[in-house]
Amino acid sequence: MNDRLSNVSPFIVMDIIKRTTELENVIHFEVGQPDLPPTEKVKSALMEISNSLSFPYTESLGIAPLREKIAEFYKKYYNLDIPINRILVTPGTSGAFLIAYAITLNSGEKIALSDPSYPCYKNFSYMLDIVPEFIPVDSSTNYEMRVEHIKELKDIKTVQISSPSNPIGNIYGNQALKELVEYCDNKGINFISDEIYHGLTYTGERVSSALEFSDNVIVINGFSKYFCMPGIRLGWMIMPDNLVRKAEILMQNLFISASSVSQQIGLYAFDYEHLERCRDMFKERRDFLYKELSEIFKVDVVPEGAFYIWVDVSKYTDNSFEFAKELLENIQVAVTPGVDFGKYNTHKYLRFAYTRNIDHMKEGIERIKSYLKSKK
Repeated sequence: MNDRLSNVSPFIVMDIIKRTTELENVIHFEVGQPDLPPTEKVKSALMEISNSLSFPYTESLGIAPLREKIAEFYKKYYNLDIPINRILVTPGTSGAFLIAYAITLNSGEKIALSDPSYPCYKNFSYMLDIVPEFIPVDSSTNYEMRVEHIKELKDIKTVQISSPSNPIGNIYGNQALKELVEYCDNKGINFISDEIYHGLTYTGERVSSALEFSDNVIVINGFSKYFCMPGIRLGWMIMPDNLVRKAEILMQNLFISASSVSQQIGLYAFDYEHLERCRDMFKERRDFLYKELSEIFKVDVVPEGAFYIWVDVSKYTDNSFEFAKELLENIQVAVTPGVDFGKYNTHKYLRFAYTRNIDHMKEGIERIKSYLKSKK
């Protein structure tokens, strides 16, 4: 095996999903995949596109009408005027991260990532011979990476955050985000902000994009979460002007373009009334599951966004991976073990996703309660 791939770990939640297909009557808390449909306009568009039998390549940056829709999204939510030449459409956010890492870091250079965080970040790093530098975070900083963390590190070329985050569901406060962006700007450190869960926020307070504090940041977003279209595999990047051409050349070679079908469908995803109804349903689910889980386990941070709850299960186990296997095999409740997201205290945690309806989750909670009671 190539040495740079030796550290690439399995994406455990995907292995869990694979196992659930072999079991019956599984309750799903494991996967961050919304079960709500996109707007009906997407369905109509899909039928029309399918009947056209025309599936051409597009320009590598993406079709202009979709990039214009994305620019309108930034104007509506953040009052930002983003030129479409800075908007790059990608095959999912995974494609976006590979491009962003490749153009901001050389082999052997370091990227700062929080621990815990989305596991694919580090694996993308390993694939490109980039060195992930892990910053332990916990409830003492609301699971935020702070400027003081970065100052302690040497030779960091890029800093990566996510807000709202996976697996915690925390949102970076505006001041903390501003300080991070400005520090990186002043030090010549690249800053990447994963904003895939923007729109899925429940505090009522306005959530800022990193773009509000600098034109030098790279922001990554997509259609999988807020827009309820995970299988469309469509994402986007907002790039600083000086990096657009570098990114375009890589995209030409790696992807040619994002799927033309997905891009055409994406044009119809911006139905804001529908999206807000979906957000309200996720908030209702969050409120239900947070209350129920708090009665069983310790939840040290109230999830403010995304659709995850990070649960301390150390009252019952010191090995959350084995505990997750136990719940799946014994009572057919699928959850994701914390070790999928890093090493800092993650053996004590499980991640629950509230991506299914309340009746479904209620059944899962009852199974867990009965199972834990039977073990006493």
